[in-house]
Amino acid sequence: MTEPKLTKDELDAFGEELDAVRRRILDDLGEEDAAYICNVVKTQRGLEVAGRALFYLPPAWPLAVAALSVSKILDNMEIGHNVMHGQYDWMGDPALSSRMYEWDNVCPSEQWKYSHNYIHHTYTNILGKDRDIGYGILRMDEDQPWHPYYLGNPLYAFLLMVFFEWGVAMHDLEVENIVAGRRKMSENKALHAGIMRKVKRQALKDYVLFPAFTGPLFPLTLAGNATANLVRNIWAFNIIFCGHFPAGVATFSQEECEDETRGQWYYRQLLGSANITGGKLFHVLTGNLSHQIEHHLFPDLPARRYPEIAAEIRDICERYGLPYHTGPLHRQLGSVARKICRMALPGRPRGQEHVVAEPVAA
Repeated sequence: MTEPKLTKDELDAFGEELDAVRRRILDDLGEEDAAYICNVVKTQRGLEVAGRALFYLPPAWPLAVAALSVSKILDNMEIGHNVMHGQYDWMGDPALSSRMYEWDNVCPSEQWKYSHNYIHHTYTNILGKDRDIGYGILRMDEDQPWHPYYLGNPLYAFLLMVFFEWGVAMHDLEVENIVAGRRKMSENKALHAGIMRKVKRQALKDYVLFPAFTGPLFPLTLAGNATANLVRNIWAFNIIFCGHFPAGVATFSQEECEDETRGQWYYRQLLGSANITGGKLFHVLTGNLSHQIEHHLFPDLPARRYPEIAAEIRDICERYGLPYHTGPLHRQLGSVARKICRMALPGRPRGQEHVVAEPVAA
């Protein structure tokens, strides 16, 4: 892929156009947005109640698992992720406040907001700064130094997918840096209490209390809760990886991103993201992270607005000669899987679609 380049004036104009889009949506927020998120919360809670109730009927076990799985996906993707970004703080509803919301996940919300909202969204795709590039486990870019450990890349990716919520919870502990001697165990002391408190709460809820409520059906309910968590983990992993690591998505060096202007920041967010095409229900179940480009550009806008502005963002990109990476789920999944396997090998494999984008043309 040819590396796109813009002059400083073009980048400034690009940034101004995107700022105008953001201001327009912020000025338009109102009753429809509030009603939407309240309806999603109502639906999520209804599905959870239905799933829990259906576990009392053994023949309905598959329906119970399906309802609980969708409930957990909605809580994780369309509600938790977006609420904790502050997308609905303007409503003044404590239940939808980014400062107070706690999701159905073993990762404490305060810890997640630091590693995701601050670290990832500030340093998106900057090697050495954005720890979401490989999550400290995988090699996802050829500029990450290769080590024989990475021959296990496909296996590590599979395990991360299956235990994704646990991987997210352990992310801030920076285990890889402790192993490499770049971080001390004592530096994690402040995180331990919060993580263990949340882990205990989630484990007690899903694997002790709710199964116990069903009495002799305890094993079935336990298996159902575990299956619902597994479904949510697999779904979240695949949607997130398809938005960050398919063909054409760029990474950046720290030197390239020094003293960024607003336009350069937007430029990096655009080139470091990819969308997934699909229908309305699909987008809702992804938390509209199927519009990862729009999310990286405007993380604080209600995600339901991303489909509304996607065509406009794509048109702006075309006018500036910038790529707008998008494709169906199966294609993005295939691209990510191939990258995971290729990055298990040393060197810069032939045909690798890595792009290191330069924020300002000379």
